[in-house]
Amino acid sequence: QVQLVESGGGSVQAGGSLRLSCVASGDTYTNYCMSWFRQAPGKGREGVAIITTRGRASYADSVKGRFTISEDNAKNTLYLQMNSLRPEDTAMYYCAADDWWCGLDQYTRYNFWGQGTQVTVSP
Repeated sequence: QVQLVESGGGSVQAGGSLRLSCVASGDTYTNYCMSWFRQAPGKGREGVAIITTRGRASYADSVKGRFTISEDNAKNTLYLQMNSLRPEDTAMYYCAADDWWCGLDQYTRYNFWGQGTQVTVSP
């Protein structure tokens, strides 16, 4: 089992940047596919970015070229660098992990979730 704690959310103006962090504890970090999801008010949870156990990254079309997922295995920490933020990026952002499923969809297949960190982008 792995425990996840996110941080780094906040309020920024459009065009600004934020970096989210997710610290994992409890199990071997490198055994897990790590991902970022987000959920805006009144909308479903959507995949933003994933990074596989081999370090391969994938992104939702809506964030390609603006967001970068990365990790520091020595610190058991996952990051999401978000640049050129838009009001439509406003959402609660969640870190998720699973030792089997690794995809931007079917979020219910992820067994481990953080508590979320709020990102608000004003026009």
